[in-house]
Amino acid sequence: MTIHTEPLKSVPDIERTTLMTSIPGRIAALFGGRRWRSLAPLAVLIVLCLLIAIANPNFIELRNLVRLANSAAVPLTLAMGLTFIILMGSIDLSVEGTLSVSAMVVVLLAANDANGNDYGWWAVLAAVVAGTVMGLISGLVQTMLRIPSFMATLGMWFIGLGLSVYMLGGSAIRLNDASIRDLALHRFLGLPLAVWVALGAFLLAAVIQYHTRLGRHILAIGGDEDVTKLSGVNVTRVRIAAFALAGFFFGIAGVLAAAQLGQSHAVIGDGRLFAAVTAVVVGGTALTGGEGGVVNTLIGVLIVTVLANGMILLGISPYIQQTVQGLMIIAAVALSLDRVRLKIVK
Repeated sequence: MTIHTEPLKSVPDIERTTLMTSIPGRIAALFGGRRWRSLAPLAVLIVLCLLIAIANPNFIELRNLVRLANSAAVPLTLAMGLTFIILMGSIDLSVEGTLSVSAMVVVLLAANDANGNDYGWWAVLAAVVAGTVMGLISGLVQTMLRIPSFMATLGMWFIGLGLSVYMLGGSAIRLNDASIRDLALHRFLGLPLAVWVALGAFLLAAVIQYHTRLGRHILAIGGDEDVTKLSGVNVTRVRIAAFALAGFFFGIAGVLAAAQLGQSHAVIGDGRLFAAVTAVVVGGTALTGGEGGVVNTLIGVLIVTVLANGMILLGISPYIQQTVQGLMIIAAVALSLDRVRLKIVK
């Protein structure tokens, strides 16, 4: 009796065969190159601007461009902080709660219509410190109690909202400090001061990521935390510092949001989390960590802002806008993942 046998395939051969014969695998082979993924967000931004400008020439008017830059100020500042967390392979859901606390602090300590406080720019400093402390607490809870960042920051989100509701009495309080309001109303070289503050936040984030040890360690943790530990990096300290840094940027965003609205209320951050996460992911920063950065996030913020502005100019229904934004983030995540390296998805 003759037994016909075939040589056994090695595990890599099986994985390669399965990958390349599946539809996702073919998509990965076609679009999954690292160079293509790095250039895709910029290409999307250029094509998007061209299409909207052709459909509605009002898009490229100076007045609309200034409006677009002003609307991108708060999302850009928030996304700068969130980028550092996602680069580590973690997530920070406390965006809205931290922003709400910071906006509440600046309004209650500056001149307002609810009390007699008038601490001027000390109120701005206090608001940024409050945001930083919120982030620091998130980092401590996540590292010391060994709670996943998803749950630790989710708790901080609701703690922040609860503090805002309590301190504001469930109502909106008007910001009467003219100098702080000038962040939104006063212009320098044709752009609101809020835009310049957001650009300053971007430059600061870029310096931290590309020119400091903290930035390099954050990227290393996202790439391979075990190897980073073996290299002598204090991962716990870096994680705490990263969450505090994110809270710092969230605090600045809270000040800008209060200045733009001229008031503070408990849900001032409503919807900001989705916009920030979308911008970071659409820009090409991988949710798995270790790939991307603040420059990618800048492009992502512009994509999200331009798309929202364009749909308004084209008269698209708000419900359709939400659908498009949802599809966009799914597509961005699908294209940002390296499926050749990512063997398991949970």
